[in-house]
Formats: sequence, structure tokens, C-alpha cells
Amino acid sequence: MIRVRLACGFLAAGMVAATAAWAPAVERATGEVPVAATVSQPPSETLSPLLEQALPNVRGKTFTSAIVDFPPAARAVPHRHGKAFVYAYVLEGTVRSRLDGEPAHTYRQGENWVEQPGAHHVLTENTSRTQPAKLLVIFISNTGDKLKVDDPPR
Repeated sequence: MIRVRLACGFLAAGMVAATAAWAPAVERATGEVPVAATVSQPPSETLSPLLEQALPNVRGKTFTSAIVDFPPAARAVPHRHGKAFVYAYVLEGTVRSRLDGEPAHTYRQGENWVEQPGAHHVLTENTSRTQPAKLLVIFISNTGDKLKVDDPPR
């Protein structure tokens, strides 16, 4: 019985090692990341809404403010904000951001940027591996629209 348990343990360890070895090859060949390979994905951001209110002087538009927290080394998946106009202000830390067709830019505490409606946000990440980063984000969107739509997985 002990030999069977040891053999099962060695087999499981070998399967984990084999998965680590073949996962990058599967991703290169198919564009898909095997489930076992997703364990090493960087942490993601957390969006906490502060206020959502219809704009009284602009029919069909809503103002939404939110805090976006990025743990150390966190990276958002590529996404869009639909038809929303977006304003982002760095409250804490350092964030690297890149919109499709533009160079990456690093923003520090007190700096800000805007995203035009329909912009494709291909990179947003906390540049620090040890310190959190935090943004205040303002959305002016069509009432009822989703504020963030992640790119579909490949």
C-alpha cells in the first residue's frame, strides 16, 4: 500500500512538471493557455464604485466614479470601456498604461490621462512588485452601458 501511495505521489509530481513544460508550447501553437498554466497569472485590479448618477443636463448619460486598486505587480486584461469617456487620476503608486496605437506611458501619483470613447486599453499595470497603486476613475457613459468589457480570450 505504501509503495502504491509513493508511486501515485511521484506520478502526480511528474504530471505537474510535464504540464509546466508543455503549457507554453500549447499556448504558442493554439493561442490558448491550458488551465494548469494559469496559476502563474499576475494578480488583477479591483474596481470599487463610489458614485453613479444620471447627468441631469445631458439626457441618456451617466457619471460614474470608482477607485481602482492594483496590488503589487497587478495587470488588467486588455479591455474597452464601450462608448464611455474615461478620466483616470493616479492617487497612489505608479501605473503603466497603453492604448492601442499609442506608446506606453508611465503615470505617477498626481498624474492623469483620458481615454476617448471606444479606445482599446491594451495595457494597464502596477509597475511596482512591492507597493500597491490606486486610481480614481471617472466614466461618462451611455446610461445602462457596461463600464468595462474585457477582450475575449484567444
